[in-house]
Amino acid sequence: MQKSNLSLAVLAGVLGLPMAEPAFAGGFFEDSKATLSLRNLYYSRDVRNEPAPSDKEWGQGFILDYQSGFTQGIVGVGIDATAQYGYRLTQAGIGGQVFPQQSPGTAERDFSRLGLTGKLRYSKTVARVGTLKPMTPVLGTGDLRLLPQMWQGVQVTSNEIENLTLTAGRIDHVLDRNSSNREGMHISRTSPDSNEFYFTGADYKVNKDLLLQYYYGTLNHFYSQHFFGLVHNWKLPVGALKTDLRYFESYSDGRNGSAAGRADGYRIGGYWASGDKHSGEVDNHLWSAMFTYSLKGHALGVGYQQVTGNSDFPHINSGNGRSLYLITNSQSNKFTSSGEKTWVGSYSYDFAQLGVPGLRASAMYFNGQGINAKGKDNSEWERDLRVDYALQSGPLKGLGLTLRHASLRGNDTQDMDEAMAIVNYSISLL
Repeated sequence: MQKSNLSLAVLAGVLGLPMAEPAFAGGFFEDSKATLSLRNLYYSRDVRNEPAPSDKEWGQGFILDYQSGFTQGIVGVGIDATAQYGYRLTQAGIGGQVFPQQSPGTAERDFSRLGLTGKLRYSKTVARVGTLKPMTPVLGTGDLRLLPQMWQGVQVTSNEIENLTLTAGRIDHVLDRNSSNREGMHISRTSPDSNEFYFTGADYKVNKDLLLQYYYGTLNHFYSQHFFGLVHNWKLPVGALKTDLRYFESYSDGRNGSAAGRADGYRIGGYWASGDKHSGEVDNHLWSAMFTYSLKGHALGVGYQQVTGNSDFPHINSGNGRSLYLITNSQSNKFTSSGEKTWVGSYSYDFAQLGVPGLRASAMYFNGQGINAKGKDNSEWERDLRVDYALQSGPLKGLGLTLRHASLRGNDTQDMDEAMAIVNYSISLL
């Protein structure tokens, strides 16, 4: 799409780039994109089995994203930038889920943040430095609140070999989805921070129906983790079947591997026999299988996940921004405790089959049993309901409405109900 001279001049002024600079006169501007995303979110959380106050937060979010193209030449240079702002519309709110807490029991009126990413392209390899939103099996980006979670670091993605995508990176800080501050990373709210997370991996598309994955991630002084995955789509005479197999193997790293380090707080939750010298050490194996059959707008899924080893499943737990590459990555819970065995059932329907394009509804149920606990096996379950609708025409084409509700119960977690109403709308500026 041809950009107007006025748009280019304004953009150049914002970025501090001269319009006459030859290095930026080619694809840098011609391939640039700018989008303003608006998100209105109402969030309600009602804890049933603890004397915790109910949390109701309502806010309006604004996200301005700019993505440049690359300069011409053997090595292309580009810049991505984001400016984000959230404003609380409710008069009261305890904060901590959607908005930062000003003080215990009181939410901030607003919060904002900026992100800048420099990027280099050589052939089919792109390196990014600065603000990142990685989406890998060992590190994901949460976007289920007013503003998205972001990370700080370096990431390189290469597609030099056909059907093979290679990824590697280093992360040193996280910016939670309800915070303006960059922070270190940890595996629980009480553990020390780490500023070194390394990851690498490969996605190999064997053919149009089969994807194989391997990833490795390590959070310095806490854990190292291998991931193996397989996704296969099989077109049947009637309908289609999707198979999704995942396996994580995790073990201790650095100070978590020593008794002295664990005594200093480099620990993970789980279950160990009384007096076990390895108490608090990462020792976890998690595997899962999900099968989804689809036919004429219907999709029915059945899955199973099992956690073995003495520790819980290790992952970067930044408090309110977890997004895990698990079939149990539910709205409220994750089902990752030591010994936990979880059955998953899902159903969704695309109403385009009934002449209502843009409308989709889904339901998921998770039942976790056998959680290791002193003297007993704990259990928990969650039910998630979701409805999505996006306008297909008219002046507000693309405006989306999402309604979500989750009920979580069990003797190993908080009993709570969680509801969200989200309105999204994006405006293309360039």
